[in-house]
Parts: sequence; structure tokens; C-alpha cells
Amino acid sequence: MTDDTPPGPHAPVLDVWCELQCPDCHAALEDLRLLRERYGDRLEIRLRHFPLSKHRHAYAAAQAAEEAAVQGRQAEYAAAVLARTEELDRRGEKLLLEVAADLGLDAEEMDTALVDGRHLLIVDADQAEGQAIGVRGTPTYVVGGERLDGGQSQEGLRERVEEIVDRLLAERER
Repeated sequence: MTDDTPPGPHAPVLDVWCELQCPDCHAALEDLRLLRERYGDRLEIRLRHFPLSKHRHAYAAAQAAEEAAVQGRQAEYAAAVLARTEELDRRGEKLLLEVAADLGLDAEEMDTALVDGRHLLIVDADQAEGQAIGVRGTPTYVVGGERLDGGQSQEGLRERVEEIVDRLLAERER
């Protein structure tokens, strides 16, 4: 869910462990929008994949998001897929390709990427790292070495992220 513009030098990083078939991740988009608005290029927001086994199309959606990143539109693609989580459950890869086409991405190349599995290693690496640091559900945020679990409740999470980022920015300015 990066905005595809480079962050400032040494910007704090907010890793968002997300699953593109997760309604809670869809709800978190507003908080991420507000964080991007508040910090601009002073905060790097990175989408990290954590497909859950209970959602049968989440793994393909993560791969599709990586292809959208290659095509320069990951943030928009992820938001568009998250807006249609229930439909993704019914339509699967057809929806992933439709979203790509709607955004002006090369849907044929996206289809090829899903078939040839060129982004499997990125998704697998994200998931393995998430498991190693204790991610159990989505969304989960990691910023300044602190893990914040939004899978149970997102109440107060944006405010907590802001506290951490403000502290990191203040430390950077010293």
C-alpha cells in the first residue's frame, strides 16, 4: 500500500502485514490514507503479504499485487481488490484480472504472472518473515520495532502508529 513515490531519506518504515481478501484490511485503508496524508514522504508504508489459509484466493491476490507493483500501481491495485473482498471470494482470479484491466494495467501480463508464479518467492518470503516475527492475523503493523495487531481490533492503532512515528521522526532530527 505504498503510494509508489520514494520516501525521504531514512524515513521510518511502517510495514503493513495484509491479506487482500481480508475485510479488516479493507477497513484499515482509511487509517493508512490518513497516515499518508499526515506524513507524506516522511513515512514509508510498505505492503507485506500474509495470505491466510481461510481465504482461498488470498495467495493469488498477493501475487497479483506484486505484479501490479512491477507495473507501478500496487497501492491502487491493493485498494481496489480490498474494496471487493466478498466478490473475490466468489470470482477469484477473474476478479483479479478485471481489477487490473479497470486500472489500466496489463491484465494479460498479470494473468501470465499468476500462471508462471514469478512472484511466489516474494509472497512466501513475506509470509515466512511475518510468521517469524509473530504475525498471526491481518492487518498487523510493524513500526519502530513494535508489532501492533489490528486483526482483533483496529481501535486506537492509527494513534499508536502516529505516536511511534512522531518519536522516530523526533529522534531522527536530533
